[in-house]
Order: sequence, then C-alpha cells, then structure tokens
Amino acid sequence: MMTETTTDRVGTGALARSVEPGSTNATYTLSELMVCAAARDIKDGDLVFVGMRLPLIAFVVAKKTHAPSAIGLFENGVIRSTAAPELIYTMADPPNILGATQCLDMLSVMGLLQSGRVDLGFLGAAEVDRFGNLNSTQVNGAGTIRLPGSGGACDIASLAHRFVVLLDHKKERLPERVSFMTSPGFGDGQGWRKKVGLPRGGPSAVITTKTVLRFGDDGEAYADSVHPGIELEDVLSNTGWKLQLGKTVPQTPEPSPEELQAIREYDKEGFWTS
Repeated sequence: MMTETTTDRVGTGALARSVEPGSTNATYTLSELMVCAAARDIKDGDLVFVGMRLPLIAFVVAKKTHAPSAIGLFENGVIRSTAAPELIYTMADPPNILGATQCLDMLSVMGLLQSGRVDLGFLGAAEVDRFGNLNSTQVNGAGTIRLPGSGGACDIASLAHRFVVLLDHKKERLPERVSFMTSPGFGDGQGWRKKVGLPRGGPSAVITTKTVLRFGDDGEAYADSVHPGIELEDVLSNTGWKLQLGKTVPQTPEPSPEELQAIREYDKEGFWTS
C-alpha cells in the first residue's frame, strides 16, 4: 500500500560533504545527515511506525546507538524488536519477515494507534504547511496534480503521540497552507487538535534537506537548526511563509562516527543514503 510513509527518496544525490558509498570516514551525505536527525527523535522504548527509505535507516541507527529497546512497526503487520538482518527495499521483503517479533495483519498493527500505544510515526508528503498539516492527495497550481492519497498516514498523524516528516525543501512543497489536508498537523494553530477530537499527537519535527523545523506552543513551525553548509537566508527564501526562528538557530549536529558506522554497515552500497 502506498502511503506517506513510502515517499520519494528525499535528499538523495545532494551532498553535505563528499563521500564514497561504503566509506567510514568523517564525510557524509545530506541523506545521512537527515537519517541521523530523524534517528535522534526516536526515544528508547518507543513504538515506532518506521516506514521505508530514510526512516528505515533511522530506526537502525537509533537501535544501534541510543534506543536499543525501540520497537519497529510496519503497516503490513510486521513488528520487529531488531532491525532486519539485511537491507530491505519493501516492507514485505523476506529479511523483514525473518526474525520478526510478530507477523500480524494490517488491522492488528494499525489498531495499536487507536489504543494510543504508538509513540512515533515517520511520514512524508507532497506539501507541508506552517502548522505541520500534510498533503498527499491533490496539489493545485497551474494544473491539478492528483496524488496517491493517505494510505495509513492520516491514522498515524491523527493517533500517534507524535510524528516526524521528511521532505525535500522547496518553496512549492512548503506552502503557507496545504492545497488539501490529507493528514492533520496542528490544523490552524493552538488548540485545534483538541477542538476536532484528536486526543493526542501532532508533528514533532519536519526534517528537510536544509533545516529541522519544530513547533511552538502556538502550533506554528520554527527553524530549530540549519544544516551544515546551508545559509539561513536560503531556508527563509525557500519557505512559503514568513518562517519563525528560534532564539538562536544552531547548526544541525553532524553525524557522529557511531551513527555513520551504523548507517554504512547496514546500507553498504548507499542505496537509500548516497
């Protein structure tokens, strides 16, 4: 099933530092930086809707560094307490079944959301707006572009305790308001989720190819950090609204040697992270 958890390979090809796939030196790709930023949002013991591509690698990094007790959930019903022993390309690949804690059906795994047991979900989208609402249904511009829709992403955005979005940072993908709200963030601001009956949750971060956005008490995004080599003005000029800034806007922490080792031992050829 195509959902916002299985979006395009954000950031691939763009380099924060030049690197050869399989290398373990101190240089890294932009995708590796985004993976590490995503991994740091996983807490030890979290139940995580992992998804594919960069979030898949982020789960591996978190498990091998700071969150050994995190549990990975996949929409096809697979639950894993360990990472798949080999790199997977779809969540139904045999290595994702081998050694799984449980292989259930989709309803059983999605039911964990309704019961409030899912801590974190990773999502992607065509558009994300200033309040963290996601669009993967329809983009309106010079012509209407129809997209695959929600899949399970609306459930994750509505019912997980928090979610993280990974996105290519372009002005047209970060409008002030999404063309269509497929999956809810903070709606139109503070108090919106409670008003519409969503008991918990909302976006924790939007990790783009330029910055990490987080959300204030008013529900609006602000620039929490800017990636190495990216100018703050570049972030502001490529965002579709007047982006708020934190008191300071530090550099996104670079990948540690341990994080890079975890990435490159798993994604040896840089399939997802080159």
